[in-house]
Amino acid sequence: MTLHLAILPILIPMLGGLLMLLPPFKGPTRYNLRRAASLFLIVAQLISAIVLIKAVIADGAIMYAVGDWQPPFGIILYADLVSSMLVLLTSFLGLGVTLYACAGTDREGKYFHPLIHFQLLGIYGAFLTNDLFNLFVFFEVLLIASYTLIIHGGGKQRTAANVHYVILNLIGSSLFLFALGTLYGVLGTLNIADMAIKISELERSDQLIAQAGGALMLVVFGLKSAMLPLHFWLPQTYAVTNAPSAALFAIMTKVGIYCIFRVYTVIFGDQAGELENVMQPWIWPLAIVTLIAGTIGALASTNLRLLVGNLVIVSVGTLLIAFSIRTPEATAAAFFYLVHSTLISAALFLIADMIGQQRGKALDYLVKARKIKQQALIGVLFFVAAMAVAGLPPFSGFLGKLVVLQAVTLTDERIWVWSLVLISSLMAIIALSRAGSTIFFRSIQGNDNNSGASVSKWQLSGALLLLSASPLLSIFGASVLEYTNNAAQQLHDIDHLIQIMNLNGDVQ
Repeated sequence: MTLHLAILPILIPMLGGLLMLLPPFKGPTRYNLRRAASLFLIVAQLISAIVLIKAVIADGAIMYAVGDWQPPFGIILYADLVSSMLVLLTSFLGLGVTLYACAGTDREGKYFHPLIHFQLLGIYGAFLTNDLFNLFVFFEVLLIASYTLIIHGGGKQRTAANVHYVILNLIGSSLFLFALGTLYGVLGTLNIADMAIKISELERSDQLIAQAGGALMLVVFGLKSAMLPLHFWLPQTYAVTNAPSAALFAIMTKVGIYCIFRVYTVIFGDQAGELENVMQPWIWPLAIVTLIAGTIGALASTNLRLLVGNLVIVSVGTLLIAFSIRTPEATAAAFFYLVHSTLISAALFLIADMIGQQRGKALDYLVKARKIKQQALIGVLFFVAAMAVAGLPPFSGFLGKLVVLQAVTLTDERIWVWSLVLISSLMAIIALSRAGSTIFFRSIQGNDNNSGASVSKWQLSGALLLLSASPLLSIFGASVLEYTNNAAQQLHDIDHLIQIMNLNGDVQ
């Protein structure tokens, strides 16, 4: 039974999403039924993720061969400490998003709830697969769902942003196929563990081809993660889509980051022979300019959602810097920071939406407008989220950035990393302070908003659930850091992965 736990996070949203397309859930009067089914599904996914992570902690990583076709030829799912942690993170985020959407966003279109679960299906699959072709398949699943979620509710801005988003991702998918074909041509396999064995055995001429395939794949993952110069699509796209979708998309960039950690640690890592860490010289400068670009974008943002989108890019740059250090300690710090930044960014998207609903035509733009009806409530939520995302104590952002800084050991790297991370945090404080003071204190006199819609219980519960992650990560920081350290050690232990996949004949 334990082995089958690895496929449950994929089966539950897949079957549940399909069932929600059937007639019993259709019709304008079936919203409550759809909401109940959707909440049931996401709670089931969260429970399965908790059971999975407990099994992995207790018994070690789980290799699941679909149809009992063994590696390297079968469809292989691999649940280790890293992937199971990210599955749990995604399901927790999905619960907060679903709760918030029940306030009315889900009524703007017919298929919001099935699309959310298909999106989650693709994300779970991307985290759990141990095969690059199946990674491509799950990428397409999550992308197809995201295409529709972006334009959920309609509007010219969403349609325009979606056109750009679709075109860019179609180009990315094409490059992904070229990269897979190139790597398969020289290695004869797309199983990640099998590729890790064969990459060091390549002849000189084949090494250049494999390096080209790895570079193409970095372009694809860079597009998914919004790494500069492929970041330009993210702020505007996230700023115009509906709040629950934007909050869920906070995990989308982390899928690209995860793939960079997995592929360039396992396949092109320390055991790749002549191709050892071949992409690190490229990722290091790109990480720095991504952090700088996100910081400048945050300072120049004209509305709160655009500001949060640029802060997502700042988090991407920080995670890529941690990857570039290439030590298990830096990887562990990156995993902690990844969990923090995903949940707090998602919470900020929801808070920005609540602010926009109470400011009339000004929405969340950083201009003088009428006073927010529930200024104290929303102000506290914004203040806590801003403190956390800027990295101020005692919230999780401070701890996340601290462990990233502590992971830097070389003097030259320390000068760059410490300076950039601390300056970007200062700029984030300035940008968020400006946004908060404009929204909450620069109101038009005599134009109080006493008749606007109040924040619903659904919205408040969703935002509070995600926001609660910051103090909880701080309170249980030692335990979480111990887990991420173990996860990082497991990711860097390539021999352990090969042994589990039984590719060297040592394990029966």
